[in-house]
This record gives sequence, structure tokens and C-alpha cells, in this order.
Amino acid sequence: MKFGFDKWIVIITVISAALLQLVDTSIVNVTLLQMMGSLGATLGDISWVITSYAAANVIMIAMAGWLSAKYGRKKYFAASIIVFTVASVLCGASTNVWMLVFFRFIQGMGGGGLLSTAQAILVETFPKEELGLANAIYGLGVIIGPTIGPVLGGYITDSLSWHWIFFINIPVGIAATIMTWIYVKEPVDKYAVRGMDWPGIGLLVAGVGAMQVVLERGDKDGWFESTYITVLSVVAAVGAVGFVWRELTCEYPVVNLRLLKSRPFAMGMLFNFILGFGLFGSVFVIPVFAQSFLGFTATDTGKLLIPGSIATAVMMPIIGKALQKKASSLLLSGIGFFLFYLFTYMLSHLGAQTGTDGFFWPLVVRGVGLGLIFIPLTTMSLSSLKGKDIPQGTGLTNMIRQLGGSFGVAIMATFIERRSAFHVAVLSDKITAYSSAAYQRLTGMAGAMAAKGADAATAKLRAIAMLDHLVAKQASLLAYLDTFYFVGFFFLICIPMLFLFKGPKQPGAPAVVEFSGE
Repeated sequence: MKFGFDKWIVIITVISAALLQLVDTSIVNVTLLQMMGSLGATLGDISWVITSYAAANVIMIAMAGWLSAKYGRKKYFAASIIVFTVASVLCGASTNVWMLVFFRFIQGMGGGGLLSTAQAILVETFPKEELGLANAIYGLGVIIGPTIGPVLGGYITDSLSWHWIFFINIPVGIAATIMTWIYVKEPVDKYAVRGMDWPGIGLLVAGVGAMQVVLERGDKDGWFESTYITVLSVVAAVGAVGFVWRELTCEYPVVNLRLLKSRPFAMGMLFNFILGFGLFGSVFVIPVFAQSFLGFTATDTGKLLIPGSIATAVMMPIIGKALQKKASSLLLSGIGFFLFYLFTYMLSHLGAQTGTDGFFWPLVVRGVGLGLIFIPLTTMSLSSLKGKDIPQGTGLTNMIRQLGGSFGVAIMATFIERRSAFHVAVLSDKITAYSSAAYQRLTGMAGAMAAKGADAATAKLRAIAMLDHLVAKQASLLAYLDTFYFVGFFFLICIPMLFLFKGPKQPGAPAVVEFSGE
């Protein structure tokens, strides 16, 4: 394939804009403590910085295709970059936590318009037979963006201050806006938009927005023990059902759910949810495990994820070329899911003394697996859509991937907490006055305390406290290992589910699988 200069400029522009959104999804995660100290906020307050961005982001991702069609793709994409960049400036200049939360919400609205629109531009820039290569280029940003966010955030915060994680968006935003206006073209085949689907928009905001807040805040606030989480759960359920009904019955819906009539696209939605679950869930669990249990710093934890990102970056063009040569998307995805299972299996054998070397090969395997899953999956999902439906299709797939990530983080956080409590109970039952091993350990620790000058009573109390700490630490380790087993099993059972893909092969489409599933 020979790229023209304009095509390269379009590719660089849309990937840069998409990376703005993807990096900012995770860049603040390692700067929360610094923000708390600078703004005088509590941990509960500062966590809304993440929640507000995620909620606005997922709503706008869903609406991106419709807004792009209504106002013009170039104008909407450029406007999204401008909103994101201006909001970044205001985030960095915030003087209290609630200013920051508000401007992060605005930033999320701008960022939500970048991801799906960028993918739609890429898909339509390439001819149909090179769809796999287009998805490979887009996939580099989707996979690598959330990974480099913590590394970049930790480095900037340590070198400058947390404000600069927002200010660095300014030059990229300005350049992307200018290049978008000069080089991005309007699509020839447009999705018809007439009027404003206000009921659909309202139900989308209520349903998806409330769901995102529940998933982000539920574990922190005790799930249904919290009144507002319970109320928002009801709002999310009613809003989601009402939204689906409205979009299927409205002549000109804000989100075209009728695209789900295409079996490849419908199955693609399911597997994009699964992909988001694994991608964002593992990015959440590994840093928490490394920092809270193994004692890694934020910067060192971020560096752990770099080898896997490099592996993914290497795999993306290879898989894109393989799809151009008619490689089986089904086979490649199956191998990818198995490698993801292998990654979690390797992690499930880590110990309390694991160093950075213990993460290297598991994360490389994960990086290769993600490359094998993402590109074939996206290619199979979008290849059945016509040009005018591509923006709506990319919006839906990106929204469902984000929701999958939110479900993954929420489920894994709750699972770790519940399994920790379970293992504490099991281990505590074995530590009794009749256990010779426990008695010897307690006596030894008390003797060590006494040797340092503590009286007998104090030495015994300190020894009991140390034993409690050891039990809690061991229970925490077992809970994390259980989580890795759980995620691995989840991906393993996904392999036979790939045979549910079925759809007519499109002329010139790269390796779309025809399979009956019977």
C-alpha cells in the first residue's frame, strides 16, 4: 500500500486526538494523593475526578456518531478537540476539588467525541480491503493509551506538579485542531439526521450516566447499603430499558440500535464488552496489587506495563497485514483469548516476594494476546456495516468497551474485597490455642519483642498484632491470586463463544468469518 502525504497527516491527526482522550482516562490515577494535598480534598471527594470524566465520556461516545452526522464530522471532531483542550487548561488551573470535578466532566464530554470519530475517520480513509490495517493503527492508541497514562502521570507529577498532566494537552490539542480543519474531509455517504431525539438523549444521559456512576462509586460506597447508589441503580435500569425502547421505535434515533440486526456486529458488541472487561480490569488490578501489596512506587508500577505495550505495538501491524492476506479472524481471536488466559494463569502463581521481573513475561503475553483479539474482533464487527453506518457502529463499540471496562473494575474490586474477607476467616479459624504452629510462631515473635526491651505483656500484644497483620497480608495475596484465576477462566470460556459469529462475507472484506455456530 502506498500512502499519500494527506493520508499520513490524517492518520497522525486522529491518533493524536484519540490518544488525548485515552491517556487522560488513566493519567490522573497516580496523582490523586498529590491532588488531595494541594486541594485539601478527601479521598472520597477526589475520586469524583475520575467518576465525572468517565460518566461524561461514555455518554458522548454513544452520541458521537449522531452528532458527527448532524453537524458534520470535521466540525464535530475539531469542536471536540477544542472543548477537550480548553477544559484541560481549566482543570490544571482549578483551585478546589469541585472546580476540578466540573471541568473534568467538560473534558470528558470533549474526549467522548474523539475516540469513535477518530475510528470512523480511519476506517473510511482506508479502502475496504485494508480495514484490518486501519483497525491495527487505531488499536495502537486504544491499547497503549490507558497503559502509558500512569507512567506519564507519575513522571510529570514527580518532575513538575499534577497541574501539568493537564497542561501537556495544550500543544497537542492546538496542532490536532489545525490539522483536522485542513486535512480531514467530510464523508461522502452520510447518515440521515432530522430533528433532535430529545427523549433518546435524556434517557441515554439518565441510563448510561447513572450506570457509570454506580459502577465507579458502588464499591467505595458499599453498593446497595448506600441510598444514592440504590436510587441511581433504579435510574440506570429504567433509563436503559427506556432508551432501548425509544431508539428501536424512533424514526431518527440518536443511537441506531437497529445495527444490532447484523449478527457480526451484535456479536462484536458482546466481545468488545468482554475485551473492555479484560483490558481495563487487568490495568486496574495489576497496579493495585503491585502498589498495595508488593510496595512498588507509582512510577515503577507504570513501568511494569511498558513491555506489554511494546508487544502490542509490534503485533498490531503484523496482525493487520495477516488479515489483508485473508488470515482467519476467528483463529487469531481464539489464540488471543487463550494467551490472555495464559497471562492470568502466570500471574496466579506470583508470591509475596515477587519483583518486577516476575511481571515481565506475563505482561508480554498479555500484550500479544490483546493485539490478536482487538484487530480481528473489530474487523469482524465493522465489516458488515455500510459507510453511513460506520460512525454509529464505532460509537456503539467504543461505548460498550468502556462499559465493559467499568464493569470489570467494579466486579474485580468487589471480588478482591469479598475474597480477602473469606480468606481472613478461613486462616483465622486455623490459628487457635491448639495449633502448635501458631503457638510457636506467636512465642517466637513475642520473644523477639522481649529481646528488644518490651515487657512480657506488651511483647505478647505486639506479637498478636503482627500475626493479625500476617494473616491479613496472606489473605490479600490469596484474594488477588483468586482474581487472576477468575479472569483467566472468564477468558477461557470465551473461546468457544467465538463460534457464534455468523455473517455473509463482504466483497473485499478482510477475513470475516462465516460460521454457523452449530
